[in-house]
Amino acid sequence: MSIVSRIKQLKSDLPEHVCLVAVSKFHPETAILEAYNSGHRVFGENRVQELLPKYEHLPKDIQWHFVGHLQTNKVKYIAPFIDTVHSVDSLMLLNEIDKEAGKCKRKIKILLQIHIAVEEHKFGFSFDEIEATLEKKLLNSFPNIIVAGLMGMATFTDDSEKVRNEFRKLNIFFQELKTGYFSGNDYFRELSMGMSNDYPVALDEGSTMVRIGSLIFGSRE
Repeated sequence: MSIVSRIKQLKSDLPEHVCLVAVSKFHPETAILEAYNSGHRVFGENRVQELLPKYEHLPKDIQWHFVGHLQTNKVKYIAPFIDTVHSVDSLMLLNEIDKEAGKCKRKIKILLQIHIAVEEHKFGFSFDEIEATLEKKLLNSFPNIIVAGLMGMATFTDDSEKVRNEFRKLNIFFQELKTGYFSGNDYFRELSMGMSNDYPVALDEGSTMVRIGSLIFGSRE
């Protein structure tokens, strides 16, 4: 099955309001171009050093999303062009993105990453940390950032009910923030949940954005 046919199949399965982020990490520019030529425009990368040459060589109407753990010292390299950072997991990173976006005279969309999995090595704010940040109005001090929603990665497990419960908990929190702290904010509308192995469950539980790699591009090269 070709990349084009996989994308078409996925898009036919997704509700209209759900954005497909084609995660192209570890795959060559030729594979991305194949997806691009099918009409797809939203791609995700998780390493700055891999994203930069792809940005340079590939069409400029691609909407690049950063989906991996982002180090503060790498923000300056992607700030001129990145559309959305899915993995904002600290106030220090928020501050750096805001600073570099300001230098570029642009606003960058971000998703606050929430730690919902049992694995300790996964990054993200706790629910309590986000609530405390919002109560202190700390996000108001970042004029060059648009808080577009939340992101979460479920536990890597075959237990679909565990995954479902983690996604459901995140969606409940997302809805509470949407009607509470972000009431009247048109930008706060994205819930990035679900990858190749668990996206159908994520869709059931309210995801608006899925990050799909291997189902489109095959196994990593």
